[in-house]
Amino acid sequence: MKPITLLLAEDHMIVREGLRKMLELEGGFEIVGEAQDGRQAVAQAHKLRPDVVLMDIAMPLLNGLEATRQILHAHPAAKVLMLSAHSDDAYVTNAVEIGASGFLLKQSSAHDVCRALREVHAGKKFFTPTLAKRLNHHLKKSRERGELAPGKNAPVLSSREAEVLQLIAEGKANKETADELHISVKTVEKHRQSLMDKLNIHDTAGLTRHAIATGVIENSVQVTIIDS
Repeated sequence: MKPITLLLAEDHMIVREGLRKMLELEGGFEIVGEAQDGRQAVAQAHKLRPDVVLMDIAMPLLNGLEATRQILHAHPAAKVLMLSAHSDDAYVTNAVEIGASGFLLKQSSAHDVCRALREVHAGKKFFTPTLAKRLNHHLKKSRERGELAPGKNAPVLSSREAEVLQLIAEGKANKETADELHISVKTVEKHRQSLMDKLNIHDTAGLTRHAIATGVIENSVQVTIIDS
């Protein structure tokens, strides 16, 4: 049987190595690429076209949620399985909204990881059981109240705005953000203002809190708030 090809996107080398060894021991999988940040993940997914991308959420430069959105925009049939140490509702809801095929907690067993990859590859959805139960509960309550699905009324950010938001939340000043994205400081300021207008947030601290609340950066990340 042809092995399932995988791209591992995880910024911690020790975690990537652990996943690789676990999957090699399991058999039936072939790791065709690895990425240590979201931008690498997007580039590798375009180049390698793996069957499934196992995508960490909290990564530098570009988080896993935005990387997934960019991959699925370019390749709608791609399969992405999200991976996170945190089970915040915002992370799970955002993953569903952008089209991820599933969501796994890093505390999951090797058996669950392999099962999730196989089910996602087969075109099914897979969520860590506790998350699936909670997600279904929220969706049921929303339907009972006649509400739209979570996130449907949320402002839609462009990919560049999402990148700028992440760098702002990570404590980067405008000049650092401009250098990182290879754009001008003036363009960064334009995106920053657009973010504030769309989100109705008018300071850096507020943008940072929004980024944490919506899973752009994990709430365990230590950030320095810089007004620039």
